[in-house]
Amino acid sequence: GPALLFVKTSPGKEEGRRFYACSACRDRKDCNFFQWEDEKVSERRLAAREEYNRNHQPSFTHEQNVDRYKNFMRLPLSKRRFCQECQQLLLPAEWEKHLDHQFLCDISTAQLQSPSQLLCPLENKKTNAQYLFADRSCQFLLNLLVDLGFRRVLSVGTPRLHEMIQSKASQEKDFRVRSLLLDIDFRYSQFYTEDEFCHYNMFNHYFFGGEAARETCRKFLYEENGERVIMITDPPFGGLVEALASSFKKLMAMWKETEKEGHDNKEMPMFWIFPYFFESRILDFFPSFSMMDYQVDYDNHALYKHGKTGRRQSPVRIFTNLTPSMIVLPEEEGYRFCTICQRYVSSGNQHCQICNSCTSKDGRRWKHCVLCKKCVKPSWFHCNNCNCCTLQKHSCEKTYVGCFVCGKAGHKRSTCPSLSCT
Repeated sequence: GPALLFVKTSPGKEEGRRFYACSACRDRKDCNFFQWEDEKVSERRLAAREEYNRNHQPSFTHEQNVDRYKNFMRLPLSKRRFCQECQQLLLPAEWEKHLDHQFLCDISTAQLQSPSQLLCPLENKKTNAQYLFADRSCQFLLNLLVDLGFRRVLSVGTPRLHEMIQSKASQEKDFRVRSLLLDIDFRYSQFYTEDEFCHYNMFNHYFFGGEAARETCRKFLYEENGERVIMITDPPFGGLVEALASSFKKLMAMWKETEKEGHDNKEMPMFWIFPYFFESRILDFFPSFSMMDYQVDYDNHALYKHGKTGRRQSPVRIFTNLTPSMIVLPEEEGYRFCTICQRYVSSGNQHCQICNSCTSKDGRRWKHCVLCKKCVKPSWFHCNNCNCCTLQKHSCEKTYVGCFVCGKAGHKRSTCPSLSCT
């Protein structure tokens, strides 16, 4: 899809040179696209780029994959194979081309209903960062959605939640929740129809299926006049918050276009799942959001696991525009309701009478610093030289902290008013 516009800056210079680069890949090894904004591109280079794009298209279209899936389902269990090297369902006529590859045999219907466990996760931190919800977190989210009365879930980059909803809907007649998956991983088109999956880039709001895919998303949001629908997203944690926020606002705007009266003053309900240390950046773009204490954990991430203690706890949280008191967290996992804050908090998050808030962000009990006039991490101590709380073992040499671009204090390079970035 379309590239994003970035700025290359130099120390002390207010103006940088703007350039276009891939919206999804942050490593040139994965995508080497680079173009200065003011650069004139030759016809030869454009033709080479088009040729490159053509050669890197998927083997099958989404429509073809749907037909292949239907044919695959008609096969007896003994003839159902999945190529692990190509990450592709194989029909008998294709076996010969994959003789040298590793493949799985006897693919069951249960496996086909759980593609996130059949497919190998794409774990490149600078491209996909495809970490998948653990069953505990996935089940909690689904139970919460049902309790809150939502009937439709726009699953943006949350394939495991999507497949859990799909599976329950096919097994339980009275289960009324439906899901539409928007994901950049085109491999899922092998398992879902065009009404269940859209190939989508959340960094530039691009539907690879064109207007037809966009219309699928729009219709999904329009059902029941836009009522009882929620967007849940779990972006790669290294992604640009500005780009993600821009795409999410466009999805919200798509929802606002429904004919239901009163949407002008409302936001589409949303769960944005992201590490707690991005709280200030998310609130910059969505001031109505608040962060829940629930720790989201993942199956295939060594650090983001539930049950660890201290700094080893998962830093991933739920940011939402729903009223915090509505988000009931499981007491058996150590969460309790703070009657003053009117929200559920972790057991270690004690209410500070001075701040008048449950201030902990990481699950540990924080302490109040009178000099800083706020609560800080328990391992921090006030440094008179730095005039702030920090780790006990630190260097006081850094006496001035200013913006890398303009040199002024109060903001970082990424939010410098001297820069313009789309």
